[in-house]
Amino acid sequence: MAFKRVIIRRVGPLSWLLELKMQIEAISHITFIVKDVDRTAKLLSEGLGAKEVYDSKEKNYSLSREKFFILGGTWLAIMEGVPPTERTYQHLAFKVPPGSLPQFEQRLRSLDLEVKPPRSRVDGEGESLYFYDFDNHLFELHTGTLEHRLQRYGA
Repeated sequence: MAFKRVIIRRVGPLSWLLELKMQIEAISHITFIVKDVDRTAKLLSEGLGAKEVYDSKEKNYSLSREKFFILGGTWLAIMEGVPPTERTYQHLAFKVPPGSLPQFEQRLRSLDLEVKPPRSRVDGEGESLYFYDFDNHLFELHTGTLEHRLQRYGA
């Protein structure tokens, strides 16, 4: 069996990382710490249409009970624990089709979630619906894209 000899030259600080071709490929998953895993699972599945793909139940391979979901092609994890105590504008936004916000708002309100009034926007930026989950996480459902936003802002 032949082995390829690799020579790494140090040209500058951290240049060896480039030679190893290390790169970020994509977001792997997003984890939220929640007080009640089953209640948040209902929000994700019934409110947003996520597909539940795993429930650790009593077999905790991680820090605590967790469930995994697929939503818009993204792996979301919820893990039982102590959620944030304060609300901030830090949020996760999901792209939704234009015209779908009223249906989402109705579903979210039926789950007793707090839907926030829309923030002021400029034309062409897209529309949004913001809501807090049961554990102070802020989510946004947004109809626009980065390309639309950059075009509108003249960037």
